Amino acid sequence: MEVQLSYSWETRRYPRPSRRLLKDLVVHAAELAGLPGDFDWGLNIRFVGDRAMAAANRDFVGHVGTTDVITFSYFDDPSSLFPGEPAVELLICLDAAWREGARRSDSNYARETALYIVHGLLHSAGEDDLEPAPRRRMRRREREVLSGLEAAGIDFAAIFPAPEAAL
Repeated sequence: MEVQLSYSWETRRYPRPSRRLLKDLVVHAAELAGLPGDFDWGLNIRFVGDRAMAAANRDFVGHVGTTDVITFSYFDDPSSLFPGEPAVELLICLDAAWREGARRSDSNYARETALYIVHGLLHSAGEDDLEPAPRRRMRRREREVLSGLEAAGIDFAAIFPAPEAAL
């Protein structure tokens, strides 16, 4: 499987990740999430702050306020995609990752950011979290994929280093 990664880093509050390390994470995560591996496809990620995420949440989802991740998946008809064409687009809110990582004892900014990527890729693979039973399955799959990434030597903190100063 060849995943063509493109991303934009739309905040100056957080250190920009190494493209190579980020690509390793998304390729492994896509494979572990069960996304198609029989053709080349693209993944676009926009890393944004609260303000941009709130605007996207309002414009695309119809919700008020910020959120952690928004996923757009075009895998419904893979035959309509050209090789390397974006099949998944993710909006990742780094401010949410920072807050949630600080709030949870079992997480941090880097792990939350990786979780949001995994969560979006799992949605693209058909997982859902709107009802209790599918939500439990989604949480289990998130843990499995994150564990698989760690077992593969993916270091979340090396990819998403915390900012020097507290925000």
